Amino acid sequence: MKKQLTAEFSMEVVGGRTLRVARWRWSMVSDHPPILFFNGIGANIEAVAPLAEALTERRFIMFDMPGVGGSPEPLVPYNPFTMSWIAKELLMRFDAGVVDVMGVSWGGAMAQHFTLQHGSHVRRLILAATTAGMVMLPGSPAALSKMANPRRYVDAAFMEKHFTTLYGGLTGGKSEHIGRLTPPTPRGYVYQLLAMMGWTSVPALPFLKKPVLIMMGEDDNIVPLANGKFLEMLIPDSRLEIFEQGGHLFMLTHREQTLSSMRGFLDAPDQQKQRAA
Repeated sequence: MKKQLTAEFSMEVVGGRTLRVARWRWSMVSDHPPILFFNGIGANIEAVAPLAEALTERRFIMFDMPGVGGSPEPLVPYNPFTMSWIAKELLMRFDAGVVDVMGVSWGGAMAQHFTLQHGSHVRRLILAATTAGMVMLPGSPAALSKMANPRRYVDAAFMEKHFTTLYGGLTGGKSEHIGRLTPPTPRGYVYQLLAMMGWTSVPALPFLKKPVLIMMGEDDNIVPLANGKFLEMLIPDSRLEIFEQGGHLFMLTHREQTLSSMRGFLDAPDQQKQRAA
């Protein structure tokens, strides 16, 4: 039985697409900007809900991509530009002018694109277990073949058997993670894959003028650590944190370190303001 979330859920129609949106602590008065979160491919809101639940001092918003979780199946494909625009319109609908942005894996690419496209709405950026798009070092063939198999969403025994091969690193909490997953529709999954075909942030990252925290698992089988080092090299104001023995799901297995790293980065003084003073 899935744990009931404290989030407020709603179905929002933006740009002709209906999306399931979750907001945590949205009515709370806070000095912190909300966090806009972009999830990994095929992953529903519940998959990363423990992170949102734990950040009790911050408002948090995320949505299921079309055909994923509770969002209806898409009729036509989409791309990072249209989904970034939709995310921005959602923020405007909920009176969030400036946010901190975070993305994991596939969602890390979306987070980069959103920040590059709508930089005036972004204060800081966190990238977890992600790449610069098509210019990347691919993961192990064994992991990628398991990732492409839809059984990982619908067959708990398959996921249990291949969990270490698929994600790498420590595997604590895997049963809890598997229990939170809802399979995407086949079309929803394919359209998510197609959305990033040919996409790369490489030409734009050297001009990204935001503080960026890059978090990578040391033993990630899907997104090897070298991709994080490449991002750090390209982004001027960036810092790489490596999670020892961390796989693709280090946010699950290294929960306290993840939360500590996020808070330390998001709460750090604004260097530009300090220099101006």
